Amino acid sequence: MAGRVHPRQLAFSLPHAESLSRDNFLEGPANAAGLALIDGWPEWPNRAMWLAGPEGSGKSHLAAIWAEEAGARSTTANALTAASVPGALATGALVVEDIKAGDFDERALFHLMNLAREDGAYVLFTGREAPAAIEAELRDLRSRLRTIPVISLAPPDDQLFRGLIVKFCADRQLSVDESVVSYLATRLERSSAAARRAVELLDGEALRLGRPVTRALAAELLRDA
Repeated sequence: MAGRVHPRQLAFSLPHAESLSRDNFLEGPANAAGLALIDGWPEWPNRAMWLAGPEGSGKSHLAAIWAEEAGARSTTANALTAASVPGALATGALVVEDIKAGDFDERALFHLMNLAREDGAYVLFTGREAPAAIEAELRDLRSRLRTIPVISLAPPDDQLFRGLIVKFCADRQLSVDESVVSYLATRLERSSAAARRAVELLDGEALRLGRPVTRALAAELLRDA
């Protein structure tokens, strides 16, 4: 019938658990140094180490693998307070994630580094930038940050990027063929974060339209993005 209006299907955003286990970590040249660091614990060159890399480069996944292995607690840099430092280091190992300039308590971080040194605790820091790029106001903290060895993670190469697309689809229980993976891999920004966002959008659009995930749907989505 002419002029019929079809009701629009609503897509509900449901949580999708992303596996952060060692078995589900995809290794490639971009992250090999980071994985070697995690696998090499406790024979680290320093008890405090720093993983630096862009969004979605695997820092949190590597940190989660190490936390499981080392029995480490985890916190974000902006949640750290001076009062919470002793408890955070209670197991002798700690992950401090997402350190960025101006978004953490400098005195708390300095206290943490001092207490970790005194106790011989292991600390794994993560951030998009290397510690030398963080201009802390506390001179002693600034100096201490520059002594932390840095392992840098790079954007994924082609093989790893394709693998990440497949993994993110699998995490959301999406069945896709090679044509979809190839289309996305050649048109997206070469980053894990871009791949994750594209798969999330594709999943949501497929659910909204009641259509399977195909190359044609991916083309429509990227054209309209």
